[in-house]
Amino acid sequence: MFNFLRKNYFINIFIVIIIFSLDRITKFYVILKSEMNLSTNLFTSKFLNINLIWNEGIAFGLFSFDQKFYYNLMTVLIITITIVILWFITKTRNIEKMAFTIVFGGALGNIFDRLYYSSVPDFIDIHVGDFHWFIFNVADIFICLGIIILIILEFYPKKKL
Repeated sequence: MFNFLRKNYFINIFIVIIIFSLDRITKFYVILKSEMNLSTNLFTSKFLNINLIWNEGIAFGLFSFDQKFYYNLMTVLIITITIVILWFITKTRNIEKMAFTIVFGGALGNIFDRLYYSSVPDFIDIHVGDFHWFIFNVADIFICLGIIILIILEFYPKKKL
């Protein structure tokens, strides 16, 4: 039994490291390219733009504040929620545990940016014609993926122990 727990523990850590690394690599690349080109608009196509913006709010730029007090308060709240997600990882199983792990990995990437840069670099801009969705990053993709999985799991009955 302990071997299974240990194996599952390492799988979760591996997933978090992979998600965090993908997020760091993509952000580092976009920031570096932006500095080299002296432009935040790095790529443009019919449906996708790579356009670096610095997000001081939460998901998709919501609740952006100019005041440091609100930014710091929001950061403390995000870190607290991430710690709760870590607790959920320890208390759940199977797909639900995997979903919380995916959310946790993405959250760590954005928390790192909030602490290191005092904002989160977002750069993926999907659009159709003049309609642009929110600009986001790789960490946001994993956070949304994990949340979608958790929502879908709510529609299935849980097994009684």
